[in-house]
Amino acid sequence: MARHGLDAVLTRVAGIVGSPHVVVDPEVTRPYTVDWTGRFHGTTPAVIRPGSVEELAEVVRVCAEARVAIVPQGGNTGLVGGGVPLEGELVLSTRRLTALGEVDEIAGQVTAGAGVAISALQERARAAGLEYPVDLAARDSATVGGTIATNAGGLHVIRWGGTRAQLRGIEAVLADGSVVRHLGGLPKDNTGLDLAGLLCGSEGTLGVVTAARLALVPRLPERVVTLVGFEDLRAAVAVVARVRRGLSCLNAAEVFFADGLALVCEVEGLREPFGRSWPVYVLLEASDHDDPTERMSSALAAAGVTGDVAVGTDARTRAELWAYRERHTSAINTLGPPHKLDLSLPLPMLPDFIARLPEVVARHAPSARTWLFGHIGDGNLHVNITGTAPDDEEVDDIIFRMVASCGGSISAEHGIGTAKKRWLHLNRSAAEVRAFRRIKRALDPVGILNPNVLLPPE
Repeated sequence: MARHGLDAVLTRVAGIVGSPHVVVDPEVTRPYTVDWTGRFHGTTPAVIRPGSVEELAEVVRVCAEARVAIVPQGGNTGLVGGGVPLEGELVLSTRRLTALGEVDEIAGQVTAGAGVAISALQERARAAGLEYPVDLAARDSATVGGTIATNAGGLHVIRWGGTRAQLRGIEAVLADGSVVRHLGGLPKDNTGLDLAGLLCGSEGTLGVVTAARLALVPRLPERVVTLVGFEDLRAAVAVVARVRRGLSCLNAAEVFFADGLALVCEVEGLREPFGRSWPVYVLLEASDHDDPTERMSSALAAAGVTGDVAVGTDARTRAELWAYRERHTSAINTLGPPHKLDLSLPLPMLPDFIARLPEVVARHAPSARTWLFGHIGDGNLHVNITGTAPDDEEVDDIIFRMVASCGGSISAEHGIGTAKKRWLHLNRSAAEVRAFRRIKRALDPVGILNPNVLLPPE
C-alpha cells in the first residue's frame, strides 16, 4: 500500500483507539518486531493497542477495507516467529485487553481477556482456592491470547492437558471485523462447530482472540518436587513410566542433562544439586490434598531408583529445584540466538533419538552445540542449537526429517510460525494442508490476518 494510503488508515485507527495507542516511534515499536529468541526480525509502521473488543473490531474492519495486513501479538514470548511482522504488517497488540472476571467457584471457571498474563490468571484462581493448570516458564509475560493462539502446553500436560483442554468458550474478532462471542462455559454444549477449538492453535490466522472462558482445577495445597540423577536416559524414561502408573497425583515430569545444568549454574550462579554430576536429571512434581512426599518416595523406590535424590517440600526448596529446569531457556539465550525446535516423539524412541542427535548435528555443523531439555512425561523434547547462523536451516531440516521418520511431530507446543512452515508437509498430508487453506480463505478471504505464518507458500 502507498504511504499516503497507510497514513489514512492510521489516521482512522487513531480515531478509534486514541492517538497515544497508535505507536509509530521506531524506538518504541522495535521490541514488537523481534521474537523472544532474537532469531526472527521484522518491521512495522505502527503498533496498534486497542483497549476493548469493540475498538479492536473497528480496527480490523478498517484494515480489511484497506487490505492492510496485521499481526496479532500478545506477550511476544513466542519462539517460532509467529507474532513478528515479518513483511512490514501492522502489529495489533492485545496487551490492553486485561479484563479478568471473578472466579465462578461453582462452575470452576473464569473469563479472562487476551492480554491477561498467565501468572495473573493463576493468582486470581488461587485466591478462590482453584488453579489454572497451564503453566510455563514465561508465565509472567505470556498472555491468555497468545497461549490460545499456539495451544500452549507447558509443564502440567501429563495431568491436566494443554490449553485447548481448558477452553470452555471464546470471544474473537474475525477478519471482517465481526465479533464471535460464546462465553457461557457450559461443559456440554453440542450446538454445532467448536470455534474455540478451531481458533486455538491457529496462530492468529483465522481470528484475533480477545477473551476466553477457561476451566480451573482444584487447588491442591500439598506439593513435593523431587530431582533424581540417572546414568542414562533409557533408565529415566522407564522410571518415569512406572512412577506415572503408580502416582496418580503426578503433575510434571521434566528432563535435562549434565551440560545444560552446568550452563544454568554458570550463568545463574547456582550450586549444582548433588556432590557429583549425573548424565541425566529428571524433575518430578506431585500435588494433592494430602502430603504426597511419602507416595512419591514409595513410587521412586518401586521404580528402582538408585541415583541421587533431592526433595523439596516447602516453597523455597521447590523453587530452587525448579530453577535448574526453568532457567535453561534464558541461559542458552546468552550464547546467541538459538534454533529452538520443540519436538514430540514416541516415548520408546526418545533415548535412541537423543543419543544420535548431537553426533548428527556435529557432522553437519561442527561449530554448533546441542542443548536438550523437555517434558519427558509426554515425549516433548526441546532441542536448542547454538553456534549456527539464525538463517542457516540445514540442521533444522535434518532434525525435522529425523523426527518425522520416527513418527514424531515437528511442533509439540510452540506452533509452526514462520520457523517451521516449510516443513509442515512432514506431519500433515497434502489433503490436510488444502483443508487448512480452505478454512483460512473462508474466514479471511482477503488474507490480512498474520499472512506469513503456519501455511507454506502455494
